Amino acid sequence: MARQWLATQWGDPWSWEFTEVQTPAPRIGEVTIRVRAAGVNPADAKHVASARSGATLPVPIGYEVSGELTAVGPDTRIGSGEARVGDDVLAFRVYGGYATEITVPAEKVFAKPASLSHEAAANLLLAGTTASEMLHVTRVAPGETILLHGASGAVGVMVLQLAARLGVRVIGTASPSSFTRVEQFGGTAVAHGPGLHDRVTDAAGAPIAAVLDAVGTDEAVDVSLALVADRSRIVTVAAAARAQSEGFAWIVGSLPASAAYRDGVRAELIALAGAGELEIPLARTYPLTQAREAVSFVLDGHPGGKVALIP
Repeated sequence: MARQWLATQWGDPWSWEFTEVQTPAPRIGEVTIRVRAAGVNPADAKHVASARSGATLPVPIGYEVSGELTAVGPDTRIGSGEARVGDDVLAFRVYGGYATEITVPAEKVFAKPASLSHEAAANLLLAGTTASEMLHVTRVAPGETILLHGASGAVGVMVLQLAARLGVRVIGTASPSSFTRVEQFGGTAVAHGPGLHDRVTDAAGAPIAAVLDAVGTDEAVDVSLALVADRSRIVTVAAAARAQSEGFAWIVGSLPASAAYRDGVRAELIALAGAGELEIPLARTYPLTQAREAVSFVLDGHPGGKVALIP
């Protein structure tokens, strides 16, 4: 028997249950993974905080893992090609990653580069694909200067690294205590708060071509709209209501266009991370039994890096 965290009622992580489950044998197109690390993301809690369309209790928690294959379904290849029992892999956009073992669709599974730890691999693709899509939908191009709200967070750090590879300058908002982190990854840090518009324009010294919002505050949206007239070049992952009312882009992995883009960019991001060209900063790890504490730490808003659960 495996053990897995489940949301058995809508609410905060303290209502989740860690229970024994039977891991099904993989069928054609499926594989079973012994989880060595599970990535922890704010979405893990937000998606079960209240009832939502298409979700039925109990809901298994966790969208990304790294581990080793313990079984491969008949005539099955994983997303990166051939695979055998014992291979190290990572998987993204799975359901129930907060577990000791899971059976998942094989196309969501990729060979783990040997250079990546399980903790890093389990935290690569949710933040990485989100960051890549933000740059994609705003059509960011070499030589441009862009504004990034929430530059010190997990998605922000990925944006900074991917933008640097494109030859794009990033003005990144953050708390002063996180300026070093923004600058470490090539951004120009500015403090959020009153006067943000003027601080951004002073730091940029050039027109802001696009805005990427990873925080969703009214301040971030208001400044974005004031700086960029072309609303197709403003994107948020956190202010859906404002995006819909103001006419700029909002992306989330459950949207068909977002899912298709993120699936398409997985192999590229894994290759970059495996080659050491994309860093996944880690803040700390928790035992799998302390999933509720780990999620609460991430939801506090300033973890200083990614968090992994270790079975």
